Amino acid sequence: MIPEHLRHSPLGKTSQYVTHYDPELLYSIPRKNTWQDYGYSAAPYFGVDVWNAYEISWLNNKGLPQVAVGEFRVPLSSTGIIESKSLKLYLNSFAQTKFDDASHVRTTLETDLSACAGESTAVKLFAIDKMPNNIQMLEGECLDELDVDIEVYQRDAGLLHTNDALVVNEKLYSHLLKTNCPVTGQPDWGSLCIEYSGHAIEHDGLLKYIISYRQQCDFHEQCAENIFLDILQQCQPEELSVYARYLRRGGLDINPYRSTKNDIPANF
Repeated sequence: MIPEHLRHSPLGKTSQYVTHYDPELLYSIPRKNTWQDYGYSAAPYFGVDVWNAYEISWLNNKGLPQVAVGEFRVPLSSTGIIESKSLKLYLNSFAQTKFDDASHVRTTLETDLSACAGESTAVKLFAIDKMPNNIQMLEGECLDELDVDIEVYQRDAGLLHTNDALVVNEKLYSHLLKTNCPVTGQPDWGSLCIEYSGHAIEHDGLLKYIISYRQQCDFHEQCAENIFLDILQQCQPEELSVYARYLRRGGLDINPYRSTKNDIPANF
């Protein structure tokens, strides 16, 4: 059954592709305070949702098409998350719309996305041939070659364990993260980066836990927060950062970052 707050979203429905600017296409989903389900009186993390948009195009005043890649940063303090299909439809509505220049496009995006999220959303636009060179390998130890037997494909925090005799500072990652859209069931593939200090988390159990999301149906932001909170409660690290780097779908990728540190994540 589709939740009430998603009944009027464009997810899972046939959509018209509007090519003239229409901010009414944007749809906000109330941001769930996941931490309340874990018994916290306030969020035990800081964070931001980093979006990359690879299919932005509009017309200049002479009718000549312009293209750019966008970076949108939606703060964790926003009351809503922007539903991704509505954002695709909204960005497509720029395609046959004339704007004075890229700055006009950027301020329009900032105004509309901030209104949808309920909090100031930062927007950057990059010309295709002037994009920052941020491609890099993930840092730390990859878990994916561990020789483990997998039996659980539904989220199970009980798979997480620590070695209390060993205290470490560690960076770990896996490319085996897979979750699913809670409405359409479409798969979302990604990599998961975990940095922590504290009692050593057993690598076999951590990999099994990551893979246990394989049939989990939830939004990217929700999955990242559950992963953070499960590790925080089960393993009790002194510091913890979780960064889910999802692959693009429909020209967008969404990358939630949650951390005990109030820092700004790189967009690599």
